[in-house]
Amino acid sequence: MSDSQNDLSPTDSRNSPKPTLLISGASGLIGTALIGRATAEGYSVRRLVRHSPRLENEYQWDPSLSTIDRRAMDGVDVVVNLSGASLSHLPWTAGYKQKIYRSRIDSTNALVEAMHRCDTPPKSFLSASGVGYYGNRPGEKLTASTARGTGFLSDVCADWEAAAHTAPKGVRVVTLRTSVVLSRAGGVLPILERIAKLGAAGPLGAGTQYWPWISLRDHVDAQLHLMHSSIVGPVNLASPEQTSASTLVRAVAHAAHRPYWLPTPRFALVAALGDAAKELLLSDQFVEPDRLVGDGYEFHDPKLVPLVTDLYAENPGTDR
Repeated sequence: MSDSQNDLSPTDSRNSPKPTLLISGASGLIGTALIGRATAEGYSVRRLVRHSPRLENEYQWDPSLSTIDRRAMDGVDVVVNLSGASLSHLPWTAGYKQKIYRSRIDSTNALVEAMHRCDTPPKSFLSASGVGYYGNRPGEKLTASTARGTGFLSDVCADWEAAAHTAPKGVRVVTLRTSVVLSRAGGVLPILERIAKLGAAGPLGAGTQYWPWISLRDHVDAQLHLMHSSIVGPVNLASPEQTSASTLVRAVAHAAHRPYWLPTPRFALVAALGDAAKELLLSDQFVEPDRLVGDGYEFHDPKLVPLVTDLYAENPGTDR
């Protein structure tokens, strides 16, 4: 995937005047990529940080105390909430599960409260959520209108989205039900690569469970698309191609020039990782990006194998 291919293709809506963005979770994988792309396209970007501001576009906040620099929201058009403790930090102890929950709810509540204090609230609020909302749903097609499932992540996502929808009247709220984000810069792909290089790549449980996924650049471009959309409510950020866990792990092993052969039984995964295994690795979710496609978004990376091949084609260890 060349640098030119990796540039976001401008859409008609994005040729209009660029909004001012306020982004939480700005130092994470998605936040970093979003800031880079948005800045390159001429958006004015502000970052919420927990440390004392070091740059002109940084504003301090403490979501656990629901405090935000009052100047941060002034003149902002779109707030993007990407805050939350990483799900890939294992194992999920009782204490860490509480951190997963509180980091999401507290940050969302802090942003919403700041909006309520504004004389002129932002026009739109894009708030992260996840496909964990649906729970384990083998044999079902999951659209944005599908009812929530059961399990820890379903509970987290439901409360997370409910918190976002307490934004002031007139603020358009979009909840981003994110699937596995594929990038060599972070997330699940480097983990699978390390497993493959140890010669341990193979089916996780049955391996036939559907794993919804999206490339990093599609996740970022979808957010920019949604900033100029009229959509309200949940949007599935997932590729239109439905892919099994085995297909993804096999593609990474092949790209890393390692064998795909060593299965890890379900019982072993559950014994080692508990709920994290059940909800991240073994969960079966056939997620469709129905509202995103219906709104005219065109995916840069609709197919898994070409994406993984391109990511590993040149400059190993870098992301494109």
